[in-house]
Amino acid sequence: MKALRQRKAEILFEEWKQRHEKEIRKDAVKKSRAAIAGRVTEQIAPYLPEFKYNPKDARFIGSPIDFIVFDGLDEGELRRIVFVEVKSGKSTLSRREKLVRDAIEENRVEWEILKYA
Repeated sequence: MKALRQRKAEILFEEWKQRHEKEIRKDAVKKSRAAIAGRVTEQIAPYLPEFKYNPKDARFIGSPIDFIVFDGLDEGELRRIVFVEVKSGKSTLSRREKLVRDAIEENRVEWEILKYA
């Protein structure tokens, strides 16, 4: 009896997949395009009009945040250090990005020198 129910569930699932396969594939392609566009936007952000810093001052790190900007460094006058996360479309901060943001906002940031002999 249990095997019969299992087989019926498998058949129903396969029927559901066949009915919705085009929709599922279309959604996957849409999400993939959005992810690729987001990654491209991250890389070219310093050269877009919305980026308010000198691109020479920006260092791309990608994860867990996109850029660290040494504002004014190229001019020889470091005004501030800014952490920048680039988002496009409806994307929001991930849990990890929020943790980084919170640490910065709570001044849990330090300077350290690691020296090897």
